[in-house]
Amino acid sequence: MARGYAPVAVVLLLAVTVVAAASVLTILPSVTERPPADQRGVAVDATADGRVTLTLVAGPELDVRDVDVAISVDGAALDHQPPVPFFSATGFVSGPTGPFNVADDPTWRVGESASVRIAGTNAPTVEAGDAVEVRLVVRGTVVATARTEVTEGTA
Repeated sequence: MARGYAPVAVVLLLAVTVVAAASVLTILPSVTERPPADQRGVAVDATADGRVTLTLVAGPELDVRDVDVAISVDGAALDHQPPVPFFSATGFVSGPTGPFNVADDPTWRVGESASVRIAGTNAPTVEAGDAVEVRLVVRGTVVATARTEVTEGTA
């Protein structure tokens, strides 16, 4: 009768090992994930002349040289995205404002606005009533998203 316990013990030990390994594999991905990036609050305003203005309203300051700006109109990404900071870029009217302009201080602080103007050579075009979404990405992580409806006015 004592011999019957050895195979049962081996099977039970194997089962415990499998369950422990499964538990570790379940927990491990959450341990290795990068901590969430600092989130920022931004407000966006867009006008029918193509001006898109972003205001940093919350969070730590940003060095715009580390930021990728992604603009979409009615869910479609612009063919050409603004390579901030810049002065002249394909798909945009020269002379962005604030920290998006290469001649300005690249540090974007809370309360400060920056803008670009989408040129007619970029697509899709911007018209009153369109939905504009802007995402700010730092080193591959989205740190802010803002949406607005394009207004008739000019900035």
